[in-house]
Amino acid sequence: MNIMGNLQQLGRAMMLPMIVLPAAAVFLSLSQIPWAAIGLDNLSGQLETAGQALFLFMPYLFALGIAMGLTNNAGAAGVASLAGMFIYTAVTESFSDSIQPTVLIGVLIGIVSGYAYERFKEFRLPEYIQFFGGPRFVPIFVSFVSVLFSITMLSIAPAIQEGMHQLGSIVSSAGGFGVFLFGFVHRILVVFGLHHLVSHVFWFQVGGYETPGGQLVYGDLPRFFAGDPTAGAFMAGLYPTMMFALPAIAFAIIHEAREDLKPKIRKIFLSAALASFLTGVTEPIEFAFLFVAPYLFVIHAVLSGLIMWLTYEMGILHGFSFSAGAIDFIVNEHLATRGWLLLPIGLVFGLLYYVLFRWAIWRFRIPTPGREEGSQLDEWAGDIPYRAPLILQALGGKENIVRMEACITRLRLNLNNDRLLDINALRSLGAAGVIRLGAGSVQVVFGTYSELIREEIMKTLRRDVAQVLFCSPMQGKMIPLEEVPDPIFAGKLVGQGVAFFPDKGELVSPVEGTVVHIYPTMHAIGLRTDKGLEVLLHIGIDTSQLKGKGFHAVVQEGDHVLPGQLLIRFDMQRVRKGCKSLATPMVITNSDMVRSWSFAPFKAVKKGQASVMSVVLKERNEGDSK
Repeated sequence: MNIMGNLQQLGRAMMLPMIVLPAAAVFLSLSQIPWAAIGLDNLSGQLETAGQALFLFMPYLFALGIAMGLTNNAGAAGVASLAGMFIYTAVTESFSDSIQPTVLIGVLIGIVSGYAYERFKEFRLPEYIQFFGGPRFVPIFVSFVSVLFSITMLSIAPAIQEGMHQLGSIVSSAGGFGVFLFGFVHRILVVFGLHHLVSHVFWFQVGGYETPGGQLVYGDLPRFFAGDPTAGAFMAGLYPTMMFALPAIAFAIIHEAREDLKPKIRKIFLSAALASFLTGVTEPIEFAFLFVAPYLFVIHAVLSGLIMWLTYEMGILHGFSFSAGAIDFIVNEHLATRGWLLLPIGLVFGLLYYVLFRWAIWRFRIPTPGREEGSQLDEWAGDIPYRAPLILQALGGKENIVRMEACITRLRLNLNNDRLLDINALRSLGAAGVIRLGAGSVQVVFGTYSELIREEIMKTLRRDVAQVLFCSPMQGKMIPLEEVPDPIFAGKLVGQGVAFFPDKGELVSPVEGTVVHIYPTMHAIGLRTDKGLEVLLHIGIDTSQLKGKGFHAVVQEGDHVLPGQLLIRFDMQRVRKGCKSLATPMVITNSDMVRSWSFAPFKAVKKGQASVMSVVLKERNEGDSK
């Protein structure tokens, strides 16, 4: 059983209902404005009611969001979750005055609805009642489960509610150390995308508060917005980390970058720092050093916990609706206790982070982005539609994807075989990191572009166009064809494509196909794919004058070759001395078959690395009409 995969899917699903909470926070903040002064006497009350309504119906939002998140937005699961919540509320309120729906109930009914859908979506009944089979059976099943669950809860709910209060007391008794432990574990679990699971317990379940209207609310976050003067301890300490510490790391990475790469790194990481400061989205910065210096991430997690401990001891209480960024800080400051102190604390820790990380990067020569050619984070420049087919290839292709979802900063995938991943290609295409969780569960961190990438990949899968994907034919650096020092190739008179400067004397096949021609001097080779695409690989410029000296072909005409299979070995030193340039074009000589092209970023590549080029072929009748 893929436990880690199921947990990360549940963690992602728990994020869905939280996307409406910023609206609630804004409404509550706007309700504090004296609207009566401009003649809008009722607007304050209306805005407050709108904000509180989202918190009042939060159990329903969690039930629906989790059910949809676990089933890739299946409508039957969503309907089943709402039906289950309506039944639970009606039954419990009719026979008890003390039981109210909570977020925990919404989570449980959402999980039941999601897994019921996966279990019964292909459920078959006898033909004469098959109308109620398949997905239509899910709401029926969940409704019956909800009735039994509601009846059971009438007996055990008082004990559960008391247990929640006791849990809150136990957590409170741990004092600052308990808050530190939460902050440390929360940061560590960010690596696996499971931090939503632990934060959900503290933010939505631990601790109870009865509002002046008699409503019971649970969890640090709802209690904060309901006016509980003791709520906010498990959120306040995150503000200095998000707003100051992580942007400081971004500045350290910028200042330690090589001078020639610094302009690009500055643009990328200033954007990442601003995202962290304003919205609390931190993964683009954290994953820039996580894989190259994991010990630094542990230190970062400890410091994050210590910040939370410090804010707790200073009696600072603050909350957020989405994440601990400046927007939430400003919007919710009117509900905070000593919240302004978070700013000087953040400045002090920001300086500490900057000095520590800049020293560590310099002292231990940590290869953070900008320290070497080819950074893990990349500038997208709005070309996601063109990279999507390349990312799909780097994930192992259409047949390798079982499920693909996206949260705020990462793709969450279930793959048939995670060994088919090309991590170098994914990083070249902009991924900040790749995390294998086992049993085919994988996360690829693309930052806030993740949802857009998923949509483009899904469009690519739905189109199911005739496409040919190219691997790198050699280890070295990929360059535009226009930079080849030869007017014939640079002018694309032979065909469209890309070129490479080799680091090693090996040429491999970029595609699956047949060897149709090997030049007598063995400096060039022609391949034909099963779709009829003709590919020319030409090692160096003016290398025909070497008359085969320094080249050795290991395949013959007529051989069937696979991507990454060795074609030609060549003596780098001898060829370099005897030719104009080692630039090696890879061109399609019958480019009239191609409808569109996609190229990966022009940077260092490994031999056989997936996703350097992709072409979509014209339909047959489209090509014939020309």
